[in-house]
Amino acid sequence: MLYQIYDTQRSLIEPFADLAQTASKIFSNPLMPFSHLPMAQRISAAYDLIYRLGKDYEKPEFGIRSVDVDGVEVAIHERIELNKPFCELRRFKRFSDDVATLDKLKNQPAVLVVAPLSGHYATLLRDTVKTMLKDHKVYITDWKNARLVPLSDGEFHLDDYVNYVQEFIRHLQKAYGNCHVMSVCQPTVPVLAAVSLMASRGETTPWSMTMMGGPIDARKSPTAVNDLATQRSIEWFENNVIYRVPSTFPGAGRKVYPGFLQHTGFVAMNPDRHLSSHYDYFLDLVKGDKDSAESHRKFYDEYNAVLDMDADYYLETIQTVFREFKLVQGTWDVKNPQGQTERVRPQDIKATALLSVEGELDDISGSGQTAAAHDLCTSIQKNHRHHFEVKGAGHYGIFSGRRWREMVYPEVKQFILTHTPKTGASKTSKAEKAAE
Repeated sequence: MLYQIYDTQRSLIEPFADLAQTASKIFSNPLMPFSHLPMAQRISAAYDLIYRLGKDYEKPEFGIRSVDVDGVEVAIHERIELNKPFCELRRFKRFSDDVATLDKLKNQPAVLVVAPLSGHYATLLRDTVKTMLKDHKVYITDWKNARLVPLSDGEFHLDDYVNYVQEFIRHLQKAYGNCHVMSVCQPTVPVLAAVSLMASRGETTPWSMTMMGGPIDARKSPTAVNDLATQRSIEWFENNVIYRVPSTFPGAGRKVYPGFLQHTGFVAMNPDRHLSSHYDYFLDLVKGDKDSAESHRKFYDEYNAVLDMDADYYLETIQTVFREFKLVQGTWDVKNPQGQTERVRPQDIKATALLSVEGELDDISGSGQTAAAHDLCTSIQKNHRHHFEVKGAGHYGIFSGRRWREMVYPEVKQFILTHTPKTGASKTSKAEKAAE
């Protein structure tokens, strides 16, 4: 019922938000007589703030049109490589007319970036992708909003997540011989499971896996996120945060953890900071500081855009990762697409190098949670394992912003380069001849 009430409320608020946007433009347009009133700038700013607080935030675009590769502007074409019911494997294909640059691009390694399915869209990793594109062929898991997935497309469980990752890895291996995998936050756990299962079966595993700020062992340095999962029972989550999608969406009837509840939780973690940010935005509009105002818009266009998560996946993640710690306890069994159950054994991984990255000030995945992967992957040689702590970085700082670009990326780039065999990196299909 709560979801239906929320949906109705959004429908009622939407026209008023549109009116506020119109009023803001009327009071700020110099060609309109209202813009010359004494308080016009403040009135316009107030209406603009009302509009942004009331509007519905759609999924943002990655919007990566080009990247600079050693002084050469390289065009980016974004396309869907594989389309699964709950996820799109999205590729950022690079094009250049410069022969030397094209040869360089062809010989660069392929990287699968596994984005988190924990509230925000994969576009949260826009900066990650754009930076990586300078030196790598980049693919990303673009998870779908569960409220848009019809019931006829079936269920989605944590096991399905693991199976998706394996399918995407095999897709890149077929195209390039092999690849590297980077997981950010929540997917560190299913990615480690996916690679472990491939190793246990004797399949070719990725050359390397980079794990950034994820809850491999959520028992270490527990944060507020971890505490919530352990202090509440699964029944509490089922009764208080799981709702059916209203009939106005394609996924009508599907049980989900709604995005609007997740967003409420995000804001509740730092309400004073968000209140202050919105007030500063109002003042920036009044002062005419367009750059600061636009920076605020870009951040909240991303931050306020949230997706619904399938209830089965969400509840199983809480149970498996944050309550029973099945990965580190060695008790996690995953059902493959054939319906067979397989035990997750990270100790079986031998041919995949491991890089773990943690932020010194991370308040979502605590200190030591990601580094715990090294204790599990005991068969990987020590000289093929490395841990990097980012001084002064919080959770988002390890994959976005200045610290990501200046401190983390050089480590990631060098690690991937070190563990890319020269013979494997040169495999290029006929379709690649005209592009990267």
